[in-house]
Amino acid sequence: MSTALVRRPTEEAAVNAASRSPRPLPPVHVLLAELLSANRLGDRHGVNLLGHRAVRAAIGEVGE
Repeated sequence: MSTALVRRPTEEAAVNAASRSPRPLPPVHVLLAELLSANRLGDRHGVNLLGHRAVRAAIGEVGE
């Protein structure tokens, strides 16, 4: 039995469509409130994700 990767054209189309249009970020105060909630719940991944999103929303364009 082969373990080859199965191509999913609908998944690829969805990723391409999502990458073409910028998604607006929620306001910083909303992200920070959710960050506090994630911290209280002990959700490390949520804290990391929301922290990065809050910085991105606060400074606008993020360069590499």
